[in-house]
Amino acid sequence: MAQSDQVLDKLIQRHPLQRLKSPSRGFSALVHVAGLASFTNQFLLNTSYGWHFQYLTILGLTLTTLTFILGLSSDLLLSSPLFRAKTILTVISAPLSTLISLLYWSLSLLDRSLVVPPDPAFQLPLPTDLGFHLFPTLFLLIDILLLSPPWTISALPSLGLAGVIAFGYWWWIELCYSRNGFYPYPLFGMLDTTQRVGLFSLSAVLMSASTMLLRWGYGRVNGRERPGMVKG
Repeated sequence: MAQSDQVLDKLIQRHPLQRLKSPSRGFSALVHVAGLASFTNQFLLNTSYGWHFQYLTILGLTLTTLTFILGLSSDLLLSSPLFRAKTILTVISAPLSTLISLLYWSLSLLDRSLVVPPDPAFQLPLPTDLGFHLFPTLFLLIDILLLSPPWTISALPSLGLAGVIAFGYWWWIELCYSRNGFYPYPLFGMLDTTQRVGLFSLSAVLMSASTMLLRWGYGRVNGRERPGMVKG
């Protein structure tokens, strides 16, 4: 038994800066199970074109769910390839989730009608609201800070990635609007084209800044990688 554990340790080499063991069937699996239980409870039905994937919140939640499925799968199978795939996807899902939380709560404090239609069906109870717009970010933070190696993405590639996501989402909601006649968020209907360019450009910058902030936070919690730290 001890010999098999040594073999597994060699196959799954933890980065020196990674605080806790992952993949593992212990704490790491528990975090991913708890996260998936929270995320899957949030999906709603929608019969309009684009289904509920019109909403950036749902797109972000879907990416976070896929990230945690990969994480849990790597825990249960003790799979390095699945763990690496989870880490790569986290570079997208975590900054996007952080952006969603930042935009939603800041705009809600400014004027909730900008992001939530007046229809009573869209008025969410606080636990559900937190489940959509806060808990995914918190679970991803736990995964990043405790269960992941440091990211290597730099500012310029992160800005390019964020720009593709932001303007790709703009294209998608315009397609949905052409079929449905309404935008998923009231704010979009209040802006002209120039203002939308500004909004999505700002969103891309904020998402990129979130990536850099998460990298910085990882370094503060776990330390920074030095040359020669990782062998092989």
